[in-house]
Amino acid sequence: MTMSTSMPRDSKARIATINRKTKETDIRVSVNLDGTGKTEISTGIGFFDHMLEQLGRHSLSDINVEAKGDLHIDGHHTVEDVGLTLGQALKEALGEKRGIVRYGHSYAPMDETLSRVALDLSGRPYCVWR
Repeated sequence: MTMSTSMPRDSKARIATINRKTKETDIRVSVNLDGTGKTEISTGIGFFDHMLEQLGRHSLSDINVEAKGDLHIDGHHTVEDVGLTLGQALKEALGEKRGIVRYGHSYAPMDETLSRVALDLSGRPYCVWR
């Protein structure tokens, strides 16, 4: 696996680009946390693309994802590696996390569903997805 990062010259800019290449995937993710919600997503998995677009739109973060994976086998390597790469890009973009509240939560009713998110930006790794 190879990974490379690219940070902006302006240390106040909250942007990052991460490249990740494994035997199964080749991924490039760019984020601008102070964007407008513009997204360019291409993973080859339609619903996953849609969900990543919604993340960018509703967080007002610009997110670009270009992923090529072994979809002829299954989508799980692509989803896992995009998640890891996006997480690394968010971590890089947040930098020292100055001005960021450690905890946050949100509820969003959408049609017949309720989306709930609780975040802890302490740096401890943990994710629950249902």
